[in-house]
Amino acid sequence: MAEQIIYAMYDDDDVLKDGAKKLVAKGIKVAEVFSPFPIHGIDPIIGIKNTRLGIMAFLYGITGTIIATLGMRYFMISDWPMNIGGKPNFSYLDNILAFIPVTFEFTVLCAAHGMAITYLLRNKTLPGMIASNPDPRTTDDKFVMEFRMSENSNFSSEELLDLIKTTGVSEIDQKSVK
Repeated sequence: MAEQIIYAMYDDDDVLKDGAKKLVAKGIKVAEVFSPFPIHGIDPIIGIKNTRLGIMAFLYGITGTIIATLGMRYFMISDWPMNIGGKPNFSYLDNILAFIPVTFEFTVLCAAHGMAITYLLRNKTLPGMIASNPDPRTTDDKFVMEFRMSENSNFSSEELLDLIKTTGVSEIDQKSVK
């Protein structure tokens, strides 16, 4: 059985936010919003949870700190100790001030790259992945709300369309997906 999806296109992000507030207040579930830029404040309106990307950034940063610390200890203390500027080379703690900039930079490097890769994987936007954008105009100047009839089973298709038409929508498109 094919699932019916309704796409409501808006010309302005404020009109979309107001329309989403009205529809959610009537018990309609918005499945997704597509826009050319982030719409601040839309997440709590349509019920999207806060992201856990900050937690992942912390974990990637801690990983970078541990790798940098272990690497510097191995390379500069155990493997090939050198006398640089008269500093003692037999202890990591005696040299820790010289290692702080490298540790900080490697922590930032691991956190930034880990967050970027996690973001691209989570949103399925790596090169070669199939885009799920319903209309290419949402990358330029249009805003689209997606409604799935399976999530809004307490409304008929006609009732849902009538309610969407009262929100200032510019276009409505219906599709059936297997």
